[in-house]
Formats: sequence, structure tokens, C-alpha cells
Amino acid sequence: MAHTITSGDLVKKLGGELIGDSNILINSVASLESAHKNSISFFNNPRYSDLLRTTKAAVVIINRESLSFRSGVSIVIDNPYLYFAKVSQLLNPSKSLKKEVHKSAIIHPSCKLGLDIYIGPNVVIDENVSIDDGVVIHAGSMIEADSVIGKASVIHPHVVIKANTVIGKNCTLYAGCVIGSDGFGYAKDDNKWIAIPQTGRVILGDNVDIGSNSTIDRGTLDDTIISSGVKIDNLVQIGHNCMIGENTIIAGCVGIAGSAKIGKNCAIGGAAMILGHLSITDNVTISPGSMITRSIKTSGTYTALMPFQDHEAWLKTAAKIRRLK
Repeated sequence: MAHTITSGDLVKKLGGELIGDSNILINSVASLESAHKNSISFFNNPRYSDLLRTTKAAVVIINRESLSFRSGVSIVIDNPYLYFAKVSQLLNPSKSLKKEVHKSAIIHPSCKLGLDIYIGPNVVIDENVSIDDGVVIHAGSMIEADSVIGKASVIHPHVVIKANTVIGKNCTLYAGCVIGSDGFGYAKDDNKWIAIPQTGRVILGDNVDIGSNSTIDRGTLDDTIISSGVKIDNLVQIGHNCMIGENTIIAGCVGIAGSAKIGKNCAIGGAAMILGHLSITDNVTISPGSMITRSIKTSGTYTALMPFQDHEAWLKTAAKIRRLK
């Protein structure tokens, strides 16, 4: 159940400049369009100025440049969206779980279990796994041998963590993701393919989020490394031996082929494809749907898109592009 706080106490807790009544009760976050008399919303895009004028939100988080659009109670802050995220966390805290190990969980006696942990129904934990204090593992997850899970990490239902995986502190692995599966490595033997054993690991730093049904492959020989602060959306595939730099964010349906190296503070848009063995420097933004076919050595925004057309028109456009010099 959401908490309730006054507008004045909210500013005391999170900062910002309150303009208007300090006694308004706030119990929910909402969009400008759906807000009601006890909601708080945010505004940071002039295209929604009409909604700002008509919103029923009790309080709006806004930057100083846009304050002229607002006549009601406001909290003025440089980054309204970030402030809104903090308010949402405050009003909607995570449900507190009883610290217990469910009787149906299967845990090898060689495992090391920390204090104040929760292990849900039908969890299976193999030999020599180390689980630090405050870890939460929800129902049906599988932790294979010799893996490590750092302090206060949360493993949602039906996650599979393969052998020798290292999970840092305060990580969140959402439902159905698979960490440490074999990479896609095969050698051709006449007319058949021979699988190459994948003996590397996956290492996640601290404060990493992995979305539902995303997969991160273990390295062939060296490790696949996801650095601290990385945030990965649902349905993302990261191939073996990839290295993802700190605080990079990756949107849904992205595919990153093996041995690609992504720098720090990058943003990769949904459904982008990055070929293997490429290197992308720090502070790069890749637009949604882009196919990255060569390394990027200079920070900036990169796009490889062509607006959709009917097929016949696309064929003509492609032919014209090929003739360009």
C-alpha cells in the first residue's frame, strides 16, 4: 500500500523548492492526465503544456524554466524526472519479506548462507554457492555450483544462474533471465558443427539490473563482464566475452554479439544490433533499431536507420543508395 506524505515533508526529505501549500497530502504518483487531488506528477516537456494547465495533480514537479506554465502548487527542481523517480520510490516501497528459507527449497549443505536472507518455494541451490547478507531469491530460481551472490541482491522468480557466475551487491535480476549460459561457439568439422566448451564466467558488478527473459552468455575462455551500474531491459541478448562499461543502459530487444566491448555511460536504444568484436567508446548513444557494423571511437549519437516504405519503394531506394558515391 502506498504511503502518504505532506508536500512540505516531501521537500524536507528530498529537497527542492516548494511553491504553495505545504500541507497537501500526497499518496500517489501519476501522469498529468490521470492525476487526482492527492497525486504528484512531473513536467519537463513543453509539448505537454496543455495537460499541465488542466491537470488535477495536487503538486507538479517542474523546472524553473517551465514554471510560468504552472499556476498550482509546485516543487521546483533542476531534474523533474529524477525527482519524480525518488518520490515514486518513497511512496511505493518494496514489500518487506519475512527472512526465511522455504521448506521446499533444495540447498546443498556446502553452501554459505548469509544473514537476513529470503529463499522462496522450490528454489534449487547447488554446491559451494555463496549467498551474502540480505539476499532475496524468489520462487523457482536455480543457482548452479560455485556461484556468488552479493549483499542485498534480489533474484526474481524463475531466474537461472549458471555455474561459476558472480553477482555483485544490490543487483536485481528480473523474472526468467538466464545468466551464464554457454556462448554460441562452434567449429566446423566437414558438414557438422562441433560445440566449443565455454569455460569462462559471467561477472556482474554492483547495482546491475537485468530485465526479464534477458540472457548473458558466459565467456569461451575469458569472462563476460557487466560492470557496476549497468541497466539492461527485457529480452536483451549479450554474447560471450562481451564487456559492458559502467552505468551503460541497454533497452529491450538489443542484441550484442560476442566479444563486443561497450564503454561507460552509453545508451543503446531498443532493437539495436551490435556486431561482434567491435569496440564502442564511452558516452555513446545508439538510436533504436540501428545496426552497428564497425567500431565507434568518438563519443556522440549514432543512427543507422531508413524510414519504412512499401517493399517496392524500398527496393528502388536501396538501389539508389548503392549508386551513391
